Parts: sequence; C-alpha cells; structure tokens
Amino acid sequence: IVEGCHGVVLFGSTGMAQLISSNEKKKLINKLSKSKFKDNFMIGTGTNALNENIELMKHSISTGIDRFLLMPPAYYKYNDEGAYAFYADVVQRVPQSKIILYNFEKLSGYAFSVKIIEKLVKDFPKQILGVKDSSYNLYETLKIPNFLVFPGSEVKLLKGLELGNSGIISAICNVTASLARKVYDDFHNKKTQTFNEKLCAIRKVFDNYNLISGLHSFMSEENEKYKRVLPPLNLLSETHKKELMFKLKGLEFFPE
Repeated sequence: IVEGCHGVVLFGSTGMAQLISSNEKKKLINKLSKSKFKDNFMIGTGTNALNENIELMKHSISTGIDRFLLMPPAYYKYNDEGAYAFYADVVQRVPQSKIILYNFEKLSGYAFSVKIIEKLVKDFPKQILGVKDSSYNLYETLKIPNFLVFPGSEVKLLKGLELGNSGIISAICNVTASLARKVYDDFHNKKTQTFNEKLCAIRKVFDNYNLISGLHSFMSEENEKYKRVLPPLNLLSETHKKELMFKLKGLEFFPE
C-alpha cells in the first residue's frame, strides 16, 4: 500500500489460497484486523465448498473486513445458472459482504458472461460490486454503471483505464506497484505516459514462468523468507531464475 496500491488481496490465486487451510486463513485474518491498513484489505475466499466460503466470510466480517474476491468452484462443469445459484446462496447467507467476482476460466473452468454478471448486479446491487477479469473476455465489453472492473494484468492496465475500467488486481503488483500507480495517476491527471512500456515489459517477462514461482524467486533475492512456497509448488530452477533476473535487469528492474 505504501508503494502505491489502493489495496491488497489476501489469499488470491498467486497467494496460494487453495493450499492454505481455513483455520490458517482465520488466524491471519485475525491479525489483519489489527492492521492500520485494515480498510484496504480484501480476502480471497474461492474454495470449492459453499459452506467453507460462507464460514470464512462470516469470520472475516466479524473482525471488520467485509470485502471479498470470490472465485466460483473449480473442477466441476456448470453453466451460468449454476454460477448464479452459487453467488445467490452466498449473498443471501452473508448479506453484509461486498464481493468482487473472480473471472479466471483457466483456474475455475468457468468463464462469466456479460449477461450473468448483469443479472447478479441487478439482483444483488449492494453485494456484487465488481469483477477481476483474468480471462479478459469482459473488461472490453462490460458496461455497468458504478461497477468496478479490474483486468488481471499490468499489460491491460492502460487500455482498461481508457475503456473505463477501475484499475487492475495483479500479483505482480507486489513488485510493480509504484510503476503501476504512476501509469494510473498519469492517466487520471491526463499526463503523457512514460512508464507504461516498462511496466508491460516487466509483466511479459514474468508471464514466461509460473507466476508464483517467478515472483517468489525474484523477491527472495531481497528477502529469503520468500523462498517458502507450499507443495506441490516450487521456486524456479536456478537456470530459469538466472534467466528471469537477467531479463529484468535488462529492463533496469531490480528487487526492491
């Protein structure tokens, strides 16, 4: 946040959410609730079990954090009606929640349509507030007043802003936050863009690798605690790490 982000998502896809137990998540949420940045936090709750999502959301709300990034269940095949039923159940049982839908077909197996998002927003306007679009089938065409749209990549930031999007939600902002914020501010202040090309180039380098492995490997150069990843994930091989660091240094981008 101090580097330029408007907020932080905990337990997102690159945050290894599916590999962390609910009890561990609750313990961290308890600690997060004591932070001075509490109002800037959003909790990722995209587990497959409906009741597990609801339980975690209720726990989070009890600590004062009511914003959630919620991916629909993975593995099983379903359509818009099934997705609607899932979110409708969540909203009816946790009406205090403020939800950002997570559209990432590569992980969940389901891609939101414009039609189903319009229906969810129409029926639950106080709870369904936006979407993170990592499948990129929505951010160019979705036009709902006062609805937040966040592509999932720095490469889409400037184009998205030009289309009326709200910004981005991206794990690589762990290391590109100051650059991304400069692009965001320059757009809104109608200044010439001088950092977008570098921002996009950095993201494209990371896109050559598993994002979790690449991000942790990069950040571990500055702090060894980032070497900790949960099985079955791992860090980049030494060869790929050297390749990653070489490419980023070529862009004059170094661990901060």
